[in-house]
Amino acid sequence: MEIKVENKISAAKTIDKLVTIGLIQTCVSNNIAENMAKTVSKIEEAAARGAQIICLQELYRTQYFPQEENVAAEALAESIPGESTRAFSKIAKKYKITIIAPIFEKNPNGKFYNSAVIVSENGEILGTYRKSHIPHDPYFYEKDYFAAAEPNYQVYKTPHANISALICYDQWFPEAARICCLQGAEIIFYPTAIGYIKDHTSADGDWHDAWRTVQRAHAIANGIHIVAVNRVGSESELEFWGGSFVCNSFGEVLAEASSSKEEVLVVTVDLAKNEKIQEGWGFLHNRRPDTYGALVEKGKQP
Repeated sequence: MEIKVENKISAAKTIDKLVTIGLIQTCVSNNIAENMAKTVSKIEEAAARGAQIICLQELYRTQYFPQEENVAAEALAESIPGESTRAFSKIAKKYKITIIAPIFEKNPNGKFYNSAVIVSENGEILGTYRKSHIPHDPYFYEKDYFAAAEPNYQVYKTPHANISALICYDQWFPEAARICCLQGAEIIFYPTAIGYIKDHTSADGDWHDAWRTVQRAHAIANGIHIVAVNRVGSESELEFWGGSFVCNSFGEVLAEASSSKEEVLVVTVDLAKNEKIQEGWGFLHNRRPDTYGALVEKGKQP
């Protein structure tokens, strides 16, 4: 049986589907204009190096304010369209690139969201993903600031790949990744703001290793590529660990950024590997949805 599987994989060769991805990992100051200008410069650098889809880190233009409880942060929010989308629309159109821009959104419905806007190569807004899973832990008090989105897992069709965007804490939930995969995503982007609490040693183990591992697991279980873009540097009580990375559809880390420095990471991936893994391992076509009802039952919470 093992020989037959290997033969099937060998026979299932497809034409390479190469896509070049840019990851923008930066330190963030309390000067929004400065942060935006730096990000624009790094997007242009990534585009000059051939990036076709570029992803920024979570809340790219502000420091990570949710590490404090109930601070007035409304002045940091922006609308869609707004300052970020206007700036990135011009760049996207100029370089014919897709940009994933995570922002603190003030919505016309009166709510505030942790959002990621997808700007197309024509400078148009393809759509907006709003963070679904909202943490509320020491130094990550996000429920004080962000409303949980109504279900809006989506796939955005670009000239180079079908992509989904999820945000930070979403990356710990296999259900979100699976839904995006089933809807046709070839790459999931996870803009992120995560790091260590200063002078704190967790009894749980290595947070960074767990973070990296769970996303690699999503890649393997779904047979798709994963891109995680984290910030770097020190902000108040948090030390962000950077380490932005790209892994292929069998969880192999293809490239990884520094843990301490700003970096523009440009990586070319072959999405043809997705089909090989999906067909060869059967994690999708051997699913048993008829047995999964307990996943959506509102029973007793742990």
